[in-house]
Amino acid sequence: MSDTSADELEGLVATLRAQQTALTERWMKLVFGDAEVEHSDQLTYRQLADHLPSIFEEICIVLERRNLREQEGAIERNARQHGQWRWQQGYRIDELVRELDLFRQVLLAAIGEYANAHPAFARDAEERARLMTDEVVSFVTLASIREAVGERDRKIDEYTGMLERANHELTLRQRLIGDLYESRMQVTRRVAHDLRNFLNVFSTALQLAGRAPAKRDAALALANRQVADMTLLVDEMVEYSKVLNDDAVLTVEPVDLTGLFDELMQASRSATESKGLKLSGHIDPGLSVVTSNRLKLKQVAYNLLSNAIKYTSSGEVSLTMSAVAEGRWRLRVADTGVGIGADDQERVFEEFERAASDDIPGTGLGLAIVKELSRALKGDLRFQSFKGSGSVFEVVFPVTLDVAGDANPPDPSRRAA
Repeated sequence: MSDTSADELEGLVATLRAQQTALTERWMKLVFGDAEVEHSDQLTYRQLADHLPSIFEEICIVLERRNLREQEGAIERNARQHGQWRWQQGYRIDELVRELDLFRQVLLAAIGEYANAHPAFARDAEERARLMTDEVVSFVTLASIREAVGERDRKIDEYTGMLERANHELTLRQRLIGDLYESRMQVTRRVAHDLRNFLNVFSTALQLAGRAPAKRDAALALANRQVADMTLLVDEMVEYSKVLNDDAVLTVEPVDLTGLFDELMQASRSATESKGLKLSGHIDPGLSVVTSNRLKLKQVAYNLLSNAIKYTSSGEVSLTMSAVAEGRWRLRVADTGVGIGADDQERVFEEFERAASDDIPGTGLGLAIVKELSRALKGDLRFQSFKGSGSVFEVVFPVTLDVAGDANPPDPSRRAA
């Protein structure tokens, strides 16, 4: 390009810069008045102007230097930001294209006005200015569209991910509801079965007492055993319900393990003596006070001891409290009872599951209660058992229970290797 043409373009650029505010306002009026750009009515003047002043200046620099390539990086950045903002402001792609086409029209009209006002402005210089302006605006339009489409695709991916996660959560919830329904039906069936048995045996006892007065004492003893069994069922169901629905913040306190140990041994002594079992116990001398919830610790230990006594007909039941490494301690209950077969060990912590025959009374809730309480106390519950050789249950608790600690305690139904 000749020096004369260069001088002429510099004059044009100076005029455009001087008219920038007026040209921007002219463009905004066209956009606001254009029916094809519907979302512009929702924007303020400042929001509508957006990155146009920066793009306007880049066009002026291109005209000055007569070279688009040197400014492509800056133009593309502003164009992409413009496309991103327009997408966030709710623009459709056709609206974005339309407003930039109106911008092109305003610039080309300004070049025409300058040429008409300056007869010395050569025709080839005007054409050159028009071509470069058109090229820059086309580049801006393409970059803006790409960014808007990219934003749309990112949003689609985001919404798709959200829908997939929501669908997954819905599936899990439906499965949980199904499991809960089945669990409740199992509870209903089990309670109905036990109530039916209770009523049948109770009715038999009453009939026996009526038909044979001499056997009234035996009939009353049978009825009393049934009442005791039903009381046990109701009490354990109430206890389990309280454990499952205990949403209160767990309170911790200093717990005197020696005192708790003595209390558990005393509470279990009568039941073991009545069955002719040996009750033994040991607590580490250095293990005196821990920070935990005393009531829940007592429930865990007492349920394990009651279970051990119930399923042991001869031999021994033992209770041990000992320190282990890394700020933890172990509660251990062992027995020489009937044991648990390999086929029953996976379900032993489930509601109403019992590994023994129906000859041994029980609801099948004791170990389910132990499992939930151990989880609440962040205890690691393990057991070893062999059919006919007894069982050993261990729960490893933290010496200091942190109620604000790990939200995902270990699975207490895990069996020791």
